[in-house]
Amino acid sequence: MPLSNRARALEELASREFDLLVIGGGIVGAGVAAEAARHGLAVALVDKGDFGGGTTSASSKLVHGGLRYLRLGDVRLVREAHDERRALMRVVAPHLVRRLPFLLPLYRGGPYGPLAVQAGLVVYSALAHARVHRPLRPADARRLVPSLRTEGLRACGLYADAWTNDSRLCLANVRAAAEAGAVVANYAETVELRRAGGQVAGAEVTADRDTISVRARAVVNAAGPWVDAVRRLEDPGAAPSVRLSKGVHAVLALDAPWQAGLTIPHDPVRVSFALPWEGMLLLGTTDTPFEGAPDAAEATDADLAQVLDEASVALEPAVVRRDAVRAAFAGLRVLPLGAGATTSARREVVLSRGPDRLLSVAGGKLTTYRRIALDVLTALRAELGLRTIDRSPVPLPGAARPEAAEAALAATQPDLEPRVRAHLAHLYGMLAAEVLAPARENPDLLRPLHRDAPDIGAQALYARTHEWAETAEDVLRRRTTLALRGVETLTSI
Repeated sequence: MPLSNRARALEELASREFDLLVIGGGIVGAGVAAEAARHGLAVALVDKGDFGGGTTSASSKLVHGGLRYLRLGDVRLVREAHDERRALMRVVAPHLVRRLPFLLPLYRGGPYGPLAVQAGLVVYSALAHARVHRPLRPADARRLVPSLRTEGLRACGLYADAWTNDSRLCLANVRAAAEAGAVVANYAETVELRRAGGQVAGAEVTADRDTISVRARAVVNAAGPWVDAVRRLEDPGAAPSVRLSKGVHAVLALDAPWQAGLTIPHDPVRVSFALPWEGMLLLGTTDTPFEGAPDAAEATDADLAQVLDEASVALEPAVVRRDAVRAAFAGLRVLPLGAGATTSARREVVLSRGPDRLLSVAGGKLTTYRRIALDVLTALRAELGLRTIDRSPVPLPGAARPEAAEAALAATQPDLEPRVRAHLAHLYGMLAAEVLAPARENPDLLRPLHRDAPDIGAQALYARTHEWAETAEDVLRRRTTLALRGVETLTSI
């Protein structure tokens, strides 16, 4: 029976008693569910929208230590992030998390001098256990990034980080949870918290126009920008625990391949990025306080103009044209409460307990999601009877070196276009053969879903049968790369 059999999942939510209910299926909630299920707990995971549909799929797509956090003095966060980056690249999801060199261009009048940058890169690379931290001449830098603006360029630093497909990384964690026995359901909104013995003991969840009573010994609130809305289900008078910052990105056509990404400094604290992503160019991000309803966050024309203007600091004008934009998206960062600008706010994780023992988790970085999940389990250790917490990284479903996954596909699908083969190996790893299995009886599934994209029909089918896709947007935006290439509709899924 397919993993994503929705009727079965909703029936199990209503009929079973769980050790842990996780509210919120972004990367943190999915990570908590996967780790809890791996530790032998009976787990339920619900999200009011799609898995990864909020902050997770609107990230900068980076798995990185966070070079600018050194400037903020947060060496501990940088070290932890580098540790997790290595674990993700080597063990957890090497098909999804790819190493990428980054250039840090220094222009006349910019906020940093070459000596300060070189010193920072030496420290950053030491924390990363990497040797890449040398300066480059402008001509050498341009060979890595052909669109780099050289006018006024004094020098270029070089270091290494990694990039990922954030939506696919989240789905891989959801699948890991499901394969370990968790019951998972998207489009299942928590509308009320259940109580027993004076503490939270589950929730009332609406899904498919029905209300389901989910019983659980402990409840984790990992609702991201909606974390305070869930806290108010426990305590209507709960004061805000976080503040939100909006980040906007743009995806542009990329005519010539890049061998590196760019980290572009704008002031002593803030940087933006330009990086090759899924064969396109990803630009961003903005960082502005947001006080509205999380569902209302959107990329405005002014936001897009800012993204393009900031990218033009380091890119030739022909690249950052408005008509080259394929897509734009907005996401909300969850930050600790505090004074000062959101750009200088520490990217710390906030764990808090409500009056009825609801455990809320907010903030953090995509890169450190696994560490956050394990810290959540540690906080719940006594009440869930966990004797030990195994913090060692384990492979997610399909985890494989990209070249190994491609070789496996080449052996079974020799006629598949190389670009498509590489794309499938990247998104699915060793599960790519499972994605392609129905094409043996229906070769039409091997056809591209769009002439300009490597995504094929088999992916849309697989999204419905194995990956909990309920809408066309789920397929376009989070199971494939189509929406970020500017494709807005599918004729069928």
